[in-house]
Amino acid sequence: MIVIGSDHGGFTLKEALKKHLTARGLEFVDVGTYSEASCDYPDIAAALCAKILSGECDKGLLLCGTGIGISMAANRHKGIRAACVSDYFSAKYTRLHNDANVLCMGGRVVGEGLACELADVFLDTEFEGGRHQRRVDKLDTL
Repeated sequence: MIVIGSDHGGFTLKEALKKHLTARGLEFVDVGTYSEASCDYPDIAAALCAKILSGECDKGLLLCGTGIGISMAANRHKGIRAACVSDYFSAKYTRLHNDANVLCMGGRVVGEGLACELADVFLDTEFEGGRHQRRVDKLDTL
């Protein structure tokens, strides 16, 4: 199960991604926000991270204006590996080598078409493990 969330700056992009996920037949939980009214991105990040850390969801998509603030908020939660990306290579390798469990993007930075491609590669790429597992394990000790 996927969890998706955004602040007001990522709301429009979140709605486009929800349509895309639905078209792919993927199940998701939306933790808000539910309008373009101003809200605080740390609250949305916390709600999304709680779903992943509880085991209810495996991966998350988080959106704000740039993707930066919400990724910083998500990474404050132990066990969350959030990556802010805006290109295909980064979206793929953050899963392949870093076992990221949250993809962050900016609604004012990434267009809808690219965001759907980035979400697809993120969701469809498996962690490679091997030598990368040692490094991911070290993240959990920080």
